[in-house]
Amino acid sequence: MTVLVTGATGNAGGAVVQSLADAGLPGRALVRKEVALPPGIEPVYGDLNQPDTFADALDGVSGIFLLSGYDRVEELLANAVRAGVRKVVLLSSSSLDSADTSNAIAAYHQAAEEAVRASGLEWTYLRPNSFMSNTLRWLDQLRAGNVVRVQFPEVPISTIHPLDIGDVAVRAFTGDHAGAIHRLTGPVALTPPEQVAILGEALGRPLTPYPMSRAETHADLQASMPAPYANAIESFFGDGIIDETSVNDTVTQVTGHKPRTLQDWTRANARLFS
Repeated sequence: MTVLVTGATGNAGGAVVQSLADAGLPGRALVRKEVALPPGIEPVYGDLNQPDTFADALDGVSGIFLLSGYDRVEELLANAVRAGVRKVVLLSSSSLDSADTSNAIAAYHQAAEEAVRASGLEWTYLRPNSFMSNTLRWLDQLRAGNVVRVQFPEVPISTIHPLDIGDVAVRAFTGDHAGAIHRLTGPVALTPPEQVAILGEALGRPLTPYPMSRAETHADLQASMPAPYANAIESFFGDGIIDETSVNDTVTQVTGHKPRTLQDWTRANARLFS
């Protein structure tokens, strides 16, 4: 089995690359430039928005780890079918578990799921909660001082370690998970101030959370991304149209190990905040 990992330098794709290497499985990492990769993982140079740039690299590939939201996905999937690829594991979104999937974020994930299903390839969808690595969004604030402005301060989220996503993806490629939709959570729900406290402990710094009001959060989101996506995030956590608070045992059931904690992630990645 050889797996092609798209988004191989990102949080989820990078975790899948690492999980493949840890399992001793061969993989190909789709990258745009030369990067360091674990043993057993070879680079493939191309652009996910341009499937023709890496079509030849699909020869000998049995599975693809695919991200949502990219152009010409139907072309990529058609190339995969012609090359003899059998499985696709798609990184989808918790937003599709909501009763309201009319927002911009749910829409592009739903389009990706529909394209994969229509391709005729064997598929598994992963719908994870927010990543623990999203803690890095506070990096600029931490460089300026010890006060961290947090959005939706009262909403606890069971964030997930990217490596748990990677481990689930590897099990999906190596086991019988055809047609499965895996809803993935972390081990415990923590409010943003609680997350800041855990990060401060890992960094050895006395961090102080500043709870942003709904109005401050709205303005901050609108200034940082296109309005349709800002509106979606505000509805997710401000209006509660998705549930990222509940904890399930999917990671344990699929991988055989307990999900990693935020303490695990912050200790392993403290250097990124220096």
